[in-house]
Amino acid sequence: MEIEIKGGAIPGRGAIAVAVGKGGKLSPAATELDKTTEGAIKQVLRASRFSGNKGQQAEILAPRGTRLDRILLLGVGDPADMTQNDLEALGGKTYSAWASSGVKQGKIVIDSDGLASKTRLTKGAIQAHVAVGARLASYRFDKYHTKLKDEDKPTLETLTIGTRSAAAARDAFASLDRVAEGVFLTRDLVSEPPNILYPQTLAERCQELTKLGVKVEVLGEAQMKNLGMGSLLGVGQGSTRESRLVVMHWNGGRKNSAPVAFVGKGVTFDTGGISLKPAAGMEDMKWDMGGSAAVIGAMAAIAGRGAKVNAVGVVGLVENMPDGNAQRPGDVVTSMSGQTIEVLNTDAEGRLVLADALWYTQDRFKPQFMVNLATLTGAIIVALGSEHAGLFSNNDELSERLLEAGKTVEEKLWRFPLHKNYDADLKSQIADMRNIGTGRGAGSITAAQFLQRYVNDVPWAHLDIAGVAWSQKATATAPKGGTGYGVRLLDELVRRYYES
Repeated sequence: MEIEIKGGAIPGRGAIAVAVGKGGKLSPAATELDKTTEGAIKQVLRASRFSGNKGQQAEILAPRGTRLDRILLLGVGDPADMTQNDLEALGGKTYSAWASSGVKQGKIVIDSDGLASKTRLTKGAIQAHVAVGARLASYRFDKYHTKLKDEDKPTLETLTIGTRSAAAARDAFASLDRVAEGVFLTRDLVSEPPNILYPQTLAERCQELTKLGVKVEVLGEAQMKNLGMGSLLGVGQGSTRESRLVVMHWNGGRKNSAPVAFVGKGVTFDTGGISLKPAAGMEDMKWDMGGSAAVIGAMAAIAGRGAKVNAVGVVGLVENMPDGNAQRPGDVVTSMSGQTIEVLNTDAEGRLVLADALWYTQDRFKPQFMVNLATLTGAIIVALGSEHAGLFSNNDELSERLLEAGKTVEEKLWRFPLHKNYDADLKSQIADMRNIGTGRGAGSITAAQFLQRYVNDVPWAHLDIAGVAWSQKATATAPKGGTGYGVRLLDELVRRYYES
């Protein structure tokens, strides 16, 4: 689908969407259409429960007095209270209403006057966020369907956003659209089947970022062995597919300025290893590389929009399989840091991957901070469901910035505690630590305590995204499946606080 941003004139054909405020207050575009259609919009207000409340929609088919196919009424409530996320939902819901309806050309005319006036958005940015909401909602992963019926294919070819601030809106949308492309990349990666996406092929997808100016290094098993990454390599030793560590560099900031660093867990398929998972639902474990996918997508977004920052993305890529060479419960491995780990459960593998990836990142790059993302624990889903990701951090300022960025882009976080008293659960009789706690409680916290041992006092945040990387229900701006969570969060963090 092509998105255009042009003037706000009412089109002669196709479909149009206009805003209606709380209590049926018509926007200027809606007022004009109501006159053209001999009061059809006010008739809808009288004859239905549509009253312009936020989130409401109503549609008029083949409206009289025009050659339009349909008019979509968008409830915005109090226009001043509209947020960035509300605007994006507006665009997303409009796209969804028209996508497979038979409409080929559609236009959204959203007047800026008084809209989202309680935000810091400029008039151009208002329309840009409507546009990016539609773009995000348009995502589809249907590359493996060979017999799609016509009625299952989108018909909408062009969506126009009408505004008197077209030039400013186009400029704002250009940057947001690059971020949307990063989100789409992440959604693609978590949606790919595990026979297609595994450590080698995921590393190859990372190398495609060179087209955006990202420098990419790929470390194989021999190089990681020389570095002492026994923790990461132990996870992948049961697979016939070799593990990889990929390092992505974007140098858009001042020369010699310390980079920001993002680290991702990339378990391309997780059987649990010898500690085998139940068969039911195991197919979902193709997206256990969601943390790495978010880092890759974020690096694509940051580079795509030319962010003025130095950034490093590091992803540890492994496949956790249970063959005759697989890691056993009871094995002891030595991490790159020199610390030893007693592996009591081979299904607590993500933290083993991140241990070496985090240590490598802080040791080599001396970053301003590190944020790691991982689909790490089922316990975080028990605690937060699919509404928030878990946030664990050794730094209050970084935490507050992440929380604020998450609110802005509707990728919400909830902070959990870290405390030395939890370390007792990780005490091993024969090694420096064990990879799981001793009981059923605080599983997400003990996992974070484990990771904290590999950050060496660098400002650090761990985001446990197990409940938000994949969704069983569609939202206004995302279909079922991979959400792309983390890309917009990291981009907003950089955009707001760290660009030079």
